[in-house]
Amino acid sequence: MDGIHPPGRTARGLAWATALYLVLPILIVLPVALTDQRFLSLPQDGISFRHFATVLTSPEWLGSIWQSFVIAVFATVLSVVAGTLCAIGCWRISRRATELVRVLMLLPLIIPSIVYAIGLYRYFGPLGLLDRFAGVVIAHGVTGIPYVVITVSTALAAFDPRLEQAARGMGASLAQTLRWVILPRIAPGIFSGAIFAFIHSWDELVMVLFIASRDVFTLPRRIWDGINENLDPAMAAVAVLLVLFTTLLLMLDLALRRRRDS
Repeated sequence: MDGIHPPGRTARGLAWATALYLVLPILIVLPVALTDQRFLSLPQDGISFRHFATVLTSPEWLGSIWQSFVIAVFATVLSVVAGTLCAIGCWRISRRATELVRVLMLLPLIIPSIVYAIGLYRYFGPLGLLDRFAGVVIAHGVTGIPYVVITVSTALAAFDPRLEQAARGMGASLAQTLRWVILPRIAPGIFSGAIFAFIHSWDELVMVLFIASRDVFTLPRRIWDGINENLDPAMAAVAVLLVLFTTLLLMLDLALRRRRDS
C-alpha cells in the first residue's frame, strides 16, 4: 500500500536488540538448571538433570506446585465469572457510566502490587482470611478480573448486536440468548482472559508474601524463600519448568486468537 514503508535497518536492529535483552535472562536460566554444581552456576564438568529430579521428587516442591495450581484454578474461575459478567453488562448498557466501571475494573493493574497487598493485609486480618486458601484465591481472583474484562470486551466489540436482536425476536429469553448466542461468539475472548488470569495467579508473589505464611506456601513463595536461604539450583529448574508451562499457555492463547480472527 502507498505510504507504508518497511522498517529500516536501524528500526529492525533496535527491535532485535530489545527482544534479545528481554529473552537473554530467560535463556541463561536453562544452563544454570543443568549445572552439575550444588549452587547456582554454569555447568563445569558436564550437564546434569539431577536438579529437575529433585524438584519432581521433593514433597516440598510438589506440594507448592499443587497449591499454586489449585489456587490458580479457583482464582481463574472467579476472574472469568466476574470479568465476563462485568464486560457483558457494560456492553449491554453502553453508557458513559460504564466507562467508569471499566476503569475501576482496571485498577488492580494500575495500582502497584505492594500497595494492593498492604490493603489486603489490613482488610483480610479481621475477616480471618490471612494465610488461608480462600484469602489467596479471592486476592488472585480479583486482581485477575482486568485480564478477563479486557479480552471479553475486545471480543464483544466485534460481536454483531443484530444476532442478539434476532434471537430475542424469535422468542428467546435473555438467559437463552446469553447461553446460545452471545457466549459461543465471545468464547475465544473468555478463554484468552482465563489463560492470562491463570498465569497471573500462578506467578504472583507480592500479595502471597503479605497474606500467607505457613499454611499457604505457593511455588513463587518457595522460590523466594529459597533465594533468601540458599542458592539451590533446583530453583533454576523450577524456573525452566515455569517458563515452559507459561509458553504453552501463551501458544494456546495465540491459537485461540487465530481461530477467533479466522
